[in-house]
Amino acid sequence: MKDILKENRDLIELSKLYERAKKIKLLMLDVDGVLTNGFIIYDNFGDELKSFNVYDGFGLVLLKKARIPTVIVTAKASKIVKRRARDMQITKIYQNSQDKLKVYTKVLKKFRLKDEEICFIADELIDLSVMKRVGFAVSVPNAVREIRENCHYITKREGGKGAVREVIELILKSQDKWEEITNRYKNEAETIN
Repeated sequence: MKDILKENRDLIELSKLYERAKKIKLLMLDVDGVLTNGFIIYDNFGDELKSFNVYDGFGLVLLKKARIPTVIVTAKASKIVKRRARDMQITKIYQNSQDKLKVYTKVLKKFRLKDEEICFIADELIDLSVMKRVGFAVSVPNAVREIRENCHYITKREGGKGAVREVIELILKSQDKWEEITNRYKNEAETIN
């Protein structure tokens, strides 16, 4: 009986999650700890190095194909982030953004969206004010406690290890766009064979 009750609760929660994800018209991302594992490495020349996950990158390309823009907002400035954003076809990037709520307000106006139409994936205290506003607040499991406690969903995958892709798939599936987008690749593969 307990198992059945747990399954019912899980289904209700999943249904609520899909309802939130169904409304999303823009994905907003932090970088360090979300698109990366949070590590910053310096080489012998003092240049900063970061590691990005290819599944996240291709997920962002799929999201663009679904006509859902992506915005990066990060507290630091980095040439690496700018380059990776270009590679991943990110719509807009805001670097050196200590006041993320101010950037969020700009994004709402620029894209003419409402709070419930934004998904934000975050991990750190600086993100909290935006997390409390968006329609779909997502935390990575490696986020600080306050972020995990103020989100609608905690990804199974950690930041820099496919968490962004996980959220993108959830959004696209909830909007019935996943099959349409992935079928393009399946059909191309069948043509080649």
